[in-house]
Amino acid sequence: MSLVMSGTSTRKKTAPRKSRKKRSTFDTTLGRAVLQLLAVAVFFALWELGVHAGYISAFLMGSPSGIFATFYKLVLSGELLSDSWYTLFEAILGFIIGTIFGSLFGLALWYSVFVAKLVEPFIVAINSVPKIALAPIVVLWFGTGLISKVALAVSLTALVALIAAYQAAKDADVDLQSLMISMGADKHQVFWKAVVPSTLPSIIATFRINIGFGLVGAVVGEFISSQRGLGHMIFLASSLYDLNSVWVGLFTLMILGFVLYYVIDIIERTSLPWKQATTSHQVQV
Repeated sequence: MSLVMSGTSTRKKTAPRKSRKKRSTFDTTLGRAVLQLLAVAVFFALWELGVHAGYISAFLMGSPSGIFATFYKLVLSGELLSDSWYTLFEAILGFIIGTIFGSLFGLALWYSVFVAKLVEPFIVAINSVPKIALAPIVVLWFGTGLISKVALAVSLTALVALIAAYQAAKDADVDLQSLMISMGADKHQVFWKAVVPSTLPSIIATFRINIGFGLVGAVVGEFISSQRGLGHMIFLASSLYDLNSVWVGLFTLMILGFVLYYVIDIIERTSLPWKQATTSHQVQV
């Protein structure tokens, strides 16, 4: 009887191991990368087959073969690299300026509840206005050069950073602040030692959103008035019904956003290693 019970218990112990092995076959960085590349390849293959079979219009949708040929031509001419660098510079500059000033202003509102309640309706009102609608005004104010594109990127990123920082400061641990005050800490010490550290995860998490908004601001500015950049290239190609060039510009923007997202991820891992350690393990059901 004991042998039977021991046999069943060993089977119960070894069964989860087998299921875990089966489940973790592709649950690695390399395995996920292979699946992602395979999904992209299947997508483009089906697209190309649809064009050749006549189910998809190459004039209205473009074709993967035409996109790759256009990409190769633009890379050889240096035009794609130049436009990508121009748009990337605008987006990063607007992202840095908007995120820094927005975060600082949002944190500063913690110092005075009166001022925070006074300006909060104005912040909500400004945030409710689509920033794209400000683009013509920004171009009129700052011209058609680099500054107008950066200003648009700043307008998109600053308010997001401000609201996120202010909300995180309001949600900071009140018990910890009360404890520090009872131990003789002044307002500045509470701010720097309790409020700011607790807001860093929210502020850095906002970077992921703002880097996309920085690209949006730069591209929209290039749509309206520019002689360079991916937005200008996409706008010019669409006006000429050159869908292959449009897709090249869009896919390049996707790649830039993808790279910038993982740069932010590296910054978060480096600056907040304790957060990464607490969130890296998830319960497997």
